[in-house]
Amino acid sequence: MTETARPIEDYVAQLSALTTQLDTVRRLADPEGSALRMEELDAEMSGSGFWDDQKTAAKVSSERTRLSRKVENFRRLEAGVGDVEATIELARESDIADQQELLVELETSIPELVKQLDVVQEEALFTGEFDAGNAVVSVQAGEGGVDAQDWAEMLVRMYSRFADRRGMSVELNAESQGEEAGIRSATFTVKGDYAYGIFNAESGVHRLVRLSPFDSANRRQTSFAQVEVAPFFEDDVELDDIEIDPSDLRIDTYRASGAGGQHVNKTESAVRLTHLPTGVVTQCQNERSQHQNKDTAMKMLRGKLYQLKVQEREATVNAEKGGAQNIGFGSQIRSYVLQPYQMVKDLRTRHETGAVQAVLDGDLDEFIRTFLLHKAAGGSSSRVEDHELE
Repeated sequence: MTETARPIEDYVAQLSALTTQLDTVRRLADPEGSALRMEELDAEMSGSGFWDDQKTAAKVSSERTRLSRKVENFRRLEAGVGDVEATIELARESDIADQQELLVELETSIPELVKQLDVVQEEALFTGEFDAGNAVVSVQAGEGGVDAQDWAEMLVRMYSRFADRRGMSVELNAESQGEEAGIRSATFTVKGDYAYGIFNAESGVHRLVRLSPFDSANRRQTSFAQVEVAPFFEDDVELDDIEIDPSDLRIDTYRASGAGGQHVNKTESAVRLTHLPTGVVTQCQNERSQHQNKDTAMKMLRGKLYQLKVQEREATVNAEKGGAQNIGFGSQIRSYVLQPYQMVKDLRTRHETGAVQAVLDGDLDEFIRTFLLHKAAGGSSSRVEDHELE
């Protein structure tokens, strides 16, 4: 045999860790509760006239599919851990040759279970009402001049690549080009399972430290960009506390800039909506008609107003607890340092990596999973100080 396995005690320790994590995930995933909910949905779907209301039917069917996948993934993981336990027991009772073969099998099967555990764990952490839905992501350049505008464009690229890795689609809604390079702002819709739950972990200010490519002296520059995330609500989603009075809206139309075809660029098809009581602004320019752009901008506006309500509630809770209110542009969450060393560090969880280029290419899974675990454990979403990065 060319492959040599590690001592059996190593696999026993890994099994113990897997069992402990499985118990934690079971509490989060609640497969029994999900199975009961599936029975309720099955009864609803089998009722007469269920498919008469297509929007409601699609919503119920979508929830049933998500729950089914959630339970199936957990049961598969549970069975896999059981198989590892049985394999270890069999290895204990086998002779040396057979034992080595079984241990080599464990060398492959355990890492696969760890990957499955990450998937099931992440799904279990999405407990928000709209976490499973789509998201509207806005990126805006902050302090740092041209470097900040370049940084904003780098973030849009990073999120596009991350979404692609996760099997999500990205649709650009609006973009404002920078004067010399990069972008001043961009808004895009991300569609896919748990898009809002995933991208909401990225809300806040992102800081870049690097040698500026726009400085003739090649000096180190610190740049900032803000990321805002809101759910993208379709028309069939009812929100009791979100009422938009048409008299509270200012509607501006303008010619779209950038890509979009001759029709988009030669007519005032782009729409900007301003909600006067709150100052919230949404805009869309990628559709081919003014009506379509207005419709999309209205959906985005509902999501942003909902997010504003959530932030206000969180601010009230933090104030009552005596905590800091980290809402808006001051809530820096992550630093990306390219010079004088290579490091990306999340300032809420202290998770960090030296693989800066991989992160900028969309490898965000560990940052997002760590934040979700931190939040589920009752950790504050506020940032920690990063004096070592100053």
